[in-house]
This record gives sequence, C-alpha cells and structure tokens, in this order.
Amino acid sequence: MSAYAILDLKIFDKEKLQEYKKVAPEIIKKFDGKIIVRGGESNTVEGNWTPERVVIIEFPTYEIANQWWNSDEYKKATELRKKGANTNVLIIDGI
Repeated sequence: MSAYAILDLKIFDKEKLQEYKKVAPEIIKKFDGKIIVRGGESNTVEGNWTPERVVIIEFPTYEIANQWWNSDEYKKATELRKKGANTNVLIIDGI
C-alpha cells in the first residue's frame, strides 16, 4: 500500500532552497519515492489553509516513507531545506 509525504513549504530564501532541490530528488529515488506534486497552482476552496508551495511524494509503503525521512542522507538534506524554507510535513498511509 502506497504512502505519501506531504510538505507545505513557506519559502524565505529561494537561493538557499536551490541547494536542497539539487540533492533531495536523488535521495527520494533511493527509497523508491516519486514526486507527484511539486508546486503548481492551487486554490483553497474551504478553510484557511494557504500553502505557498506543496510537494507530495509517493512511496511504496508507510515504512519506506518513514525510513526515507529518518535516513542520515535525508536529514542532511533537511538541514539545507531549513536554510530556505519553513516546512510542515506529514507522512500518511494510503488506501
């Protein structure tokens, strides 16, 4: 069963975020992850959630998604991301 990592980024330094964007996709691939949403136009139709940039990554399983998140490689990438954006992250099991 697939699982998803959902990231809601509030970017404050686009140049610093570029460093993260150079390394993150390869780490995601190592865990059989696939980016299925990265930015794009969005429209809040209910509630007050106003994400600036949403990224959704699909993984084969919930366990693999959590292994990716907790991996030493991704922890290093996370430090790069934090230099350019504040992020809310959710890992959720699919159906």
